[in-house]
Amino acid sequence: MPSTGGSRILDGFQPAYDATAVRRLREAGAIVVGKTNLDEFGMGSTTEGSGFQVTTNPWDDSRVPGGSSGGSASAVSARQCVVSLGSDTGGSVRQPASFCGVVGLKPTYGRVSRFGLMAYASSLDVVGCFGSSVFDTATILSVIAGHDKMDSTSSSHDVPDYRSDLASLSLLESKPLNNVRIGIIQETLGEGVDAGVVSSIRSAASHLEQLGSVVEEVSMPSFSLGLPAYYILASSEASSNLSRYDGIRWYLNLILLQLFFPFYQYLCSWKVIFRYGQQVSADDLNEMYGDSRANGLGHEVKMRILMGTYALSAGYYDAYYKRAQQVRTLVKKSFEEALGKYDILISPAAPSAAYKIGEKTNDPLAMYAGDIMTVNVNMAGLPALVVPCGFVEGGSAGLPVGLQMIGSPFSEGSLLRVGHIFEQTLQDLSFVPPLLADG
Repeated sequence: MPSTGGSRILDGFQPAYDATAVRRLREAGAIVVGKTNLDEFGMGSTTEGSGFQVTTNPWDDSRVPGGSSGGSASAVSARQCVVSLGSDTGGSVRQPASFCGVVGLKPTYGRVSRFGLMAYASSLDVVGCFGSSVFDTATILSVIAGHDKMDSTSSSHDVPDYRSDLASLSLLESKPLNNVRIGIIQETLGEGVDAGVVSSIRSAASHLEQLGSVVEEVSMPSFSLGLPAYYILASSEASSNLSRYDGIRWYLNLILLQLFFPFYQYLCSWKVIFRYGQQVSADDLNEMYGDSRANGLGHEVKMRILMGTYALSAGYYDAYYKRAQQVRTLVKKSFEEALGKYDILISPAAPSAAYKIGEKTNDPLAMYAGDIMTVNVNMAGLPALVVPCGFVEGGSAGLPVGLQMIGSPFSEGSLLRVGHIFEQTLQDLSFVPPLLADG
């Protein structure tokens, strides 16, 4: 089916094969309903950056669903599908999960094959998943996880049945999280975080204590450094990855081309051979490059490409890209130390509930700041699970807030177990949008 990455430059493009994650779902019997909307090439936090349309939040249609995978979160929240896939480069699964009141999982880097995923920032991108429950999310992860020979970054770690350790409420002990050590990241509950979000997270922490866990605050001084470093690294990788969308380069299915070269025109009609991007008529090469991108790429994508190209240019590489990589090392070490003391770290998934549509459009720095809770996890390559935990004022029935749980590499099973227990024991809270709840 058509696959555009939310960009007009790929309008009408039909790929020759499925991504590995999609192929595995089909083989397991999943029914693919369709493609969901997203910020263009995953660059944005509201899904307003799509080249096609703006997606709304089922909790309040005057608000955004988050992004970049806002369409996937919105579809699950509105019960248009059972589960969905998204890409998470700096929080693009977890933040929309929080905004839409659904479960969102960002796996460990390498846990799920990236083959077939349109690259934004290759060292940060992962395929994540959404579900209306932790059990549904565990089900989809069990299918899509595992080594893939088509992706050299995919891990060979064994894939457990993530559902097997998810006990029903009737089988839980009185203190099912006994001896689980949980650390609340202090830096995520301070200045710039809405009071209602802080209150919801502290209430969630108290609930985890009631379930038997030991909850303490932990300081991670390097946490605030991750946001600027992330945007340097992500933009730099994007400037390289998106260079292919110039309307000149061709994708060749070489195996079919060698077998059926005499039928070249026939193959072209089946889109086995296609051009990356829309080519425009121009008098010279520079004009063609400029016009094809000016017409095909949106403002946010062009801005990030320029930022990344600048950071990688001669004379600025050491000042920006190299320093950002050094900060990334600090962030990794900080997480290693904290996760050496605690089994799980918790924080909000976003500093606020869902924004109004248009609220952040003219203030990109404010939009970028909304990623502060999530980007460090991608920098460190760790898994993180978001589960709905409460509400803040807004909309007709309040707006959902998500609790982010961060674990050590390949600890998705532990995160899902804790999230499942938390979800089942959370009393008197229904995370069904009011329009659906009213029938």
